[in-house]
Amino acid sequence: MAARAGAGAGGDDDIPLLDDLMPWSVRPLRTGRPWVTAPDTASLKARWARLVRAEGAERERLFGPTRSRGPQTPVAALPGQSTSTARFARESGPCPEPVRILHGPFDEQWLIPDHRLIDAARPELWRVADSHQLFAVEHGYVPQDAGPALSVTALLPDGHSPAGRPGRIRPLYRRPGGLEPNLAPGLLGLLRARHGDAVTAESVLAWIVTAARHSPAGCVVPLPADTARWWAGVELGRELLRLQLRGARGGERPRLPGGRRPYVRAAVPAAPATLEYDPDDEALLLGIGRISPVPAGAWEFRVGGVRMLELWFERRASADGADGLEAIRPRDWPREWTSELLELITVLALLTELRPRQQALADGPQLATGDLRTAGVLPVAATARRPASVLDHQEEGPDGQFALL
Repeated sequence: MAARAGAGAGGDDDIPLLDDLMPWSVRPLRTGRPWVTAPDTASLKARWARLVRAEGAERERLFGPTRSRGPQTPVAALPGQSTSTARFARESGPCPEPVRILHGPFDEQWLIPDHRLIDAARPELWRVADSHQLFAVEHGYVPQDAGPALSVTALLPDGHSPAGRPGRIRPLYRRPGGLEPNLAPGLLGLLRARHGDAVTAESVLAWIVTAARHSPAGCVVPLPADTARWWAGVELGRELLRLQLRGARGGERPRLPGGRRPYVRAAVPAAPATLEYDPDDEALLLGIGRISPVPAGAWEFRVGGVRMLELWFERRASADGADGLEAIRPRDWPREWTSELLELITVLALLTELRPRQQALADGPQLATGDLRTAGVLPVAATARRPASVLDHQEEGPDGQFALL
């Protein structure tokens, strides 16, 4: 696919698109049935148990058939998972162990990793998800959106968009083991020639996290021409990555300095129905529960115009109106959710504090798309936009059969 001149309309015409810098991307997962994800594992296991106890028409109803999946649909194994490939109509065993995923930006949840239950699981992502991989998740464009253009996670992301405008999922590496960076061919060489041999795929991702911004044509990433600004942005990007990864890959879990850390001042009730913010006391109110201090920046942190704390709470609040398997939820607010909320507040507060440093790095001499064309980085070869062939073993097909590779 050729580079698109004028791609970043509205003043960003000559700034490279993320789509060209990290050319292999995957569409968001499409589960087809909301009950296969949940903020806790106990609910998922209870839903599975309820489903496999049901028979005939009742199992069909609870399953929630779609055009892609039903109890009789033949489905291949999900890469890296040992779940059955027999028709789900015959399933009677225990629930597969749920896996941790990133459900949209900043919300860590759980998923039943069974290909028979997921309309579009994106197997190509599962094949490269390992202890070396990081995923950049582009947030869909929303006019006047002042929030981040992308987020990064070590978990498998589902790419869900709070504003209903999904972007793309971009693995940092095209192969397991941290092999073959998902960068435009020639980009690393160009950046090393300008900024030094210490430039790596990880430092390119760090710069992208620092500098990426929205445009109507997609996420754009200004590339600095001056070395001092490059390395200042990489250093900042590494801090942004550390916060978003929340201790993954051997990093430290995010913490606010003493005196500013949020604490539970009044216990969260068993079923908080409302979430409010008291700006005067910097307090987050979950029903009669109270957490403070909560900086205003954490409360106002938005992606696609949606407050992340409000969205996080709505996904865990009362199940009133839910039916079928989705109605199976914790009866009382789990203690783990409060701990997760405290960490999310911390992450959002610290990310907000780093925004001025990001903005300070926005201006300066840049490598334009014309420079990348002259260097042969653009246009990106079509092969770089397709997944690499990573299969070194047979994957189980429907009903236990092995596909020919």
